Amino acid sequence: MKPESEPKPKQGQESKPRARGADKRRRLAAAAARVLHEQGAERTTLADIARAADVPVGNVYYYFKTKDELIRAALGEHRVRLDEITAELEELPDPRERLKALVAAWVDQREVAARLGCPTGTLAVELDKRADGVLDAEAATVIRRLLDWAADQFRALALPDPDGLAVTFVSGYQGMSLLANALREPEIMTREGARLTAWLDSLEGPAG
Repeated sequence: MKPESEPKPKQGQESKPRARGADKRRRLAAAAARVLHEQGAERTTLADIARAADVPVGNVYYYFKTKDELIRAALGEHRVRLDEITAELEELPDPRERLKALVAAWVDQREVAARLGCPTGTLAVELDKRADGVLDAEAATVIRRLLDWAADQFRALALPDPDGLAVTFVSGYQGMSLLANALREPEIMTREGARLTAWLDSLEGPAG
């Protein structure tokens, strides 16, 4: 199928087509993130993503030549969303409260987790089965971003081994998300989220 080309802007009107193009690209990336979470990478087609973004399928090729490019864009959406969430959490004055608020946000998504699993985690597992080893490495950078943010919170609390605590924290989320999805039991997220919150409350920094 021959890609549709974007119309050439008239002189002095370059900014509007550019803005529309950026909006369309972002819509496609956001749709890719959503559809890949719902269907998985192997079952998803460019047509599925175009339909979800309300963009003509031929027009998709103007922005993304292959499905892999759309998967990469979806991972970029996950990074953007994570940055937005952590930026909101940074408004809380206490690092422990930031971590607990993130747990609460995860629990609030328990119905989605029970149906589909963690958006980034499930995609990372699926991409790991591919031979090229490129996109799975990019998925890992999103998870690494969360680990680094969590480690910064534990470091701000002056707790020993902040990197190890970050792994425990994120592993707790991935584990409860996986089990909730595998067993189709959203309340696993509620129970395990409460355990994770209690664990955060139990951590103590150096005396004095």
